[in-house]
Amino acid sequence: MTAPQRIGPYSIERLLGVGSFATVWLGYDPVLDGYVAIKVLAENWSHDLRVRERFRDEARLLRRLEHERLVRVHAVGELPDGRPYAVLAWANGGSLRDRLAFAEISVPAALRLLGEICAGVSVLHRHGVVHRDLTPGNILFHSTPAPSGPEPTGSPSGAEPSGNASGVESTGATSGAERVLIADLGLAKALAAASGLTARAGTPGYMAPEQDDPGAVIDTRADVYGLGRLGIRLLAAAPGPDPPRSAGALRLRDGVSPRVAAVLVRATAHRPGDRYPDAAALHAALDRAVDPVRQSSPMARRPYRMLLAGAAVAAVAVVGAEPGGTGAERDTYTAGPLTVTLPDGWSATGATWAGQYDADGEAEPALVMSPQPRRWAADPGVPGAFVGVSVSTAARTTPAGFLAGRTHGDCTSAPVRTTRQAGVEWTVVAYRCDRDRPRIVESAGLHPARGALVYVQVVPPLDGGPDFVDGLLAGVRVR
Repeated sequence: MTAPQRIGPYSIERLLGVGSFATVWLGYDPVLDGYVAIKVLAENWSHDLRVRERFRDEARLLRRLEHERLVRVHAVGELPDGRPYAVLAWANGGSLRDRLAFAEISVPAALRLLGEICAGVSVLHRHGVVHRDLTPGNILFHSTPAPSGPEPTGSPSGAEPSGNASGVESTGATSGAERVLIADLGLAKALAAASGLTARAGTPGYMAPEQDDPGAVIDTRADVYGLGRLGIRLLAAAPGPDPPRSAGALRLRDGVSPRVAAVLVRATAHRPGDRYPDAAALHAALDRAVDPVRQSSPMARRPYRMLLAGAAVAAVAVVGAEPGGTGAERDTYTAGPLTVTLPDGWSATGATWAGQYDADGEAEPALVMSPQPRRWAADPGVPGAFVGVSVSTAARTTPAGFLAGRTHGDCTSAPVRTTRQAGVEWTVVAYRCDRDRPRIVESAGLHPARGALVYVQVVPPLDGGPDFVDGLLAGVRVR
């Protein structure tokens, strides 16, 4: 296959993947100075009007939903020969298929990851959309914030049958916090139009049995089946080609609660009526199975986060926010209900707290502040702080209990201390580390008026001691 030099205004770097329905190229956007994935309808389908429309439907659907858990669409266009193409955000962290080919994912990480995948599919279900093709190749990862510097040189991943939507790189491990993205909606359909398909839609092994029946009504329970099959692939000791008929027939990896087996068996039941009704219900059942005491609230969620230079960094998704004021108030910054007083020379970026959800299922608010906010999560040499507020977390744990789950295995902790700042009683734990980030301070408090847990993770500057941390905490306000 000869690589085009350009597609629209984008220069083409190389081929990322080839699938049955699409070809994916790595392109460079000179205006934004960044890389994009360009998905082009395959030549052998260029004259099939049904496939062309399905291809366009994917771009329209992603554009309409525009959610941080879904691959984003930047633009659409047509080649000179009439074939449509879509310009998509490039998922720079690889796919789940790539990672499973490299090595098994640890049980705690696999459980958190499965929850994040369920949360992403829940976004589709809330908008009346069925994905229909949930496979490891359609689960992607994107670093947050995206790493700067030259484009990575790892081996390109192949495309799924309808084209891996973001043409991701294959990487064995990544640094920095990550978002889990649901990709490749080329087979997705609005619920109102999801029945009576004449074409077989889905990937064997992950496709619900009813998707083999052209006359069947396909609804959210088909995705529940795919999620259950993903869960079996991640958590079973020996995943087989067929779903187990009973919890006793499913042998899970060491460290997985036996209650999880019953959840996965129900999710992959042959009859749709025997499954969970949608991804949110499956997510809640998984939470209860993993920890029936702490996860009694249906909205309780655990954050999926990667290790950064030997220390866990809170996962964030950057969104828009505004400075808190002008003149004498320039040293404040506001993002949603959060306002912070910035240390000298620091700025901030609004964010959402990935993995923490409010009663409506939306990510709860957060912000990052640092001398270089967009580099902080990826560069161990940059000081900074993550500030998040969560009502759902406060409903299920205390500040001390929350911090007890955020230890840093490669670091030595100082004794826990408390400090009262701006009307909040803060629990503070400082860590000293032998490499990369030399110090990390974890702190949490309960906001008395909002009944919300406020969490602040600080990587102080080299000359910043306890007084610096306390001064930073004193500047955190929640409306």
